[in-house]
Amino acid sequence: MAKNLFILNDPPYGTERSYNALRLARSLLNAQEEVRVFLLGDAAACAVAGQKVPQGYYNLGDMLGGVVRRKGEISVCGTCMDARGIAEERLIEGAGRGTMEILTQWTQWADKVLVF
Repeated sequence: MAKNLFILNDPPYGTERSYNALRLARSLLNAQEEVRVFLLGDAAACAVAGQKVPQGYYNLGDMLGGVVRRKGEISVCGTCMDARGIAEERLIEGAGRGTMEILTQWTQWADKVLVF
C-alpha cells in the first residue's frame, strides 16, 4: 500500500487544481492507498466548513470531508490560516492546524509527494 502526500496551493474555487487533486486523492483511497493532504497558501480556504456553492457545483469542504471519512488525514498550514483570518474552529471536522514540522514529517513518511 503506497503512502501519498498531496500538497495543495490553489484556492478552492477559480481554478480546478485543488478539485482535481482531491479527485485523485479519493481514487487512491478507494484503491486502499494511504493519503495525507497538506493545504498551503490559498488552499487553506479549501478546509473552511460551511461552504455554500451553487447547486451542481463541487464543494471542496465536502470533498475534504470525504478524505477524512476514508481515513485520510488533513492538515492546514497555520501561518497560511493566520494570514487569511481562518481560525481553527472554522475548519471542517477532521482537519487540523499544521506546521512546517508536520509537513516535513509527512514528506519523509510519503512514498509519493504530489504537488498541485
